[in-house]
Amino acid sequence: MTSANHLELDNARLASYLEQHIDGFKGPISSEKFADGQSNPTYLIKSSNARYVLRRQPPGELLKSAHAVDREYRVISALGKTAVPVAKTYHLCLDATVIGNIFYVMEFIDAQVFWDPSLATLDNHQRRAVYHEMNRVLAALHSVDIDAVQLSDYGRPSNYFERQVARWTRQYRAAETEVIPEMEALIDWLPQNLPEDDGRVAIAHGDFRLDNMMFDKESLQVVALLDWELSTLGHPFADLAYQCMQLRMPHGGLLSGLGGLDRAALGIPSEEEYVAEYCQRMNISHIPHWNYYLAFSFFRLASILQGVKKRAIEGNSSNKNAHQMGEQIKPLVQLAVSLLDEPQQ
Repeated sequence: MTSANHLELDNARLASYLEQHIDGFKGPISSEKFADGQSNPTYLIKSSNARYVLRRQPPGELLKSAHAVDREYRVISALGKTAVPVAKTYHLCLDATVIGNIFYVMEFIDAQVFWDPSLATLDNHQRRAVYHEMNRVLAALHSVDIDAVQLSDYGRPSNYFERQVARWTRQYRAAETEVIPEMEALIDWLPQNLPEDDGRVAIAHGDFRLDNMMFDKESLQVVALLDWELSTLGHPFADLAYQCMQLRMPHGGLLSGLGGLDRAALGIPSEEEYVAEYCQRMNISHIPHWNYYLAFSFFRLASILQGVKKRAIEGNSSNKNAHQMGEQIKPLVQLAVSLLDEPQQ
């Protein structure tokens, strides 16, 4: 079992290391783990003259290709030269002996994060502005010239959904704790109904959602897109469907969506309006096979949560809500299965 002590940092050793590798860094330091987040433990580092953010791999045995903080560091550093808002990166440490895992350090940004997709603290005009901003950032990400930022080898450029279905099936099987009939139905249906590859390739964030963005407290512009662990070269419609999938989920709870709320009354665009705005930004007419992309998104999130559940059972989770997150798997796959019989556009 992994105790909380395994997530504590040796501040003296870390400060000495960072003084040698980050210009202007001065110890001593204090460190505090952020309470939120399911995967890579993240810390606020306060030095004698500045604040930083550190992200590390979690303790315990890790699934292959999971928790690749070195990939996070690479993509954030590359996107710092583009219109995509990201935090400034300072250092990647591949020496696991410093704190027990590899890690990287980036800037601390003083901005706000919204956890409730209904944006209850804002007015209708502000809500619509926030959703327009998310749409703008998503289109900006998918418009990045991957060759210009030297990310053309950041993943395989074709057959994204075929590879992703296979990958997340393997990840799910590796973390499986019980048989879920709806999950078995998805694992059977998804590879048999793959849309024909249309050749679209972009940097796919992999976890594009409201609470992975930081917004300026005054202008409500996105100042940083966070949590790049699942990013790769992929199909842009996967990010769009993932966000819209979350907005279909029931409102309230740990994985709150907009299901059951009157979006029009809140000033929040409908799914159709949001997708149409994205299409306009990307200069495309429509998105065929939309239900497939949604079903895939539910399946993928359920597979991710299965990994969270397995780590919680083994005592290796970095989040106190990990067991509750695992309870969301069945409702997610039930929503996915409900899409399978609907006509494909």
